[in-house]
Amino acid sequence: MRSIWKGAISFGLVTIPVKLYSATEQKDVSFHQVHREDGGRIRYKRVCTKDGEEVAYADIAKGYELATGEMVVLTDEDFEGLPLSTSRRIDVLQFSPADQIDPIYFAKSYYLEPDAQGAKPYVLLRNALESSGQVAVVKVALRQRESLATLRVRDGVFVLETMLWPDEIRAPEFEFLDEDIEVRPQELKMAESLITTMEADFDPREYHDTYREALQEVIEAKVAGREVVAAPETEEAGPAVDLMAALRASVEAAKKERGTSTPRTKKTEKTEKAEKEEKAAPKKRARKSA
Repeated sequence: MRSIWKGAISFGLVTIPVKLYSATEQKDVSFHQVHREDGGRIRYKRVCTKDGEEVAYADIAKGYELATGEMVVLTDEDFEGLPLSTSRRIDVLQFSPADQIDPIYFAKSYYLEPDAQGAKPYVLLRNALESSGQVAVVKVALRQRESLATLRVRDGVFVLETMLWPDEIRAPEFEFLDEDIEVRPQELKMAESLITTMEADFDPREYHDTYREALQEVIEAKVAGREVVAAPETEEAGPAVDLMAALRASVEAAKKERGTSTPRTKKTEKTEKAEKEEKAAPKKRARKSA
């Protein structure tokens, strides 16, 4: 991995020099726009809409369009006076329980590695934060944008997770929320039963990107000159007419699938043990009476 930013965690009077790394990467198959006839790459030019002339990158400024259609042009000098921190600091503002922060606020994750001289205070803060069970709420400036963020510990390393600001979260204004939709107790019980049946420990390694794998196969087939066979179309299921029947069928299907493909859970093992003891109980009583 290559570091993309260098700075320091500012914790009270303690400064911990760190390097920032992207913690995630997209595995999408990337494409170029090409000419269908000969595969030549398509290039784009920066052209001014007013005079039709190509514009050098050095002559490009940022423009803010008003509601009237007029454009306000901002130069580098206009941005210099803005209160954006250039100290490359991750300022710790407070410590809070992790469950108080809604995951919808999280934007992107980064790893923090300590510089050689910052290893001891890094480990000290890491251990203290991990034992507290809380996360650090911090403020940081990355890529000309100030962000609220959290610091948490994962696999012995600090993870910086940048956050959206409250006014960037949209309110779920949907019509059905104002409707009086009745749910029968037996339907709720059946839905809860379905959830219980499908309970399992989460292991991300069990899931994979089937679309990307299929797309890669198409590309490999093109390279090899083989005929590409399209996947069979699957019929999309419509909305359930009888909700109770659909829930019941889902529970049965989930039970059947769990019984053949999933290791037994502790709950299942306890249930089986209780059933065996219950079956054995009458035999013991029978021997005693004899």
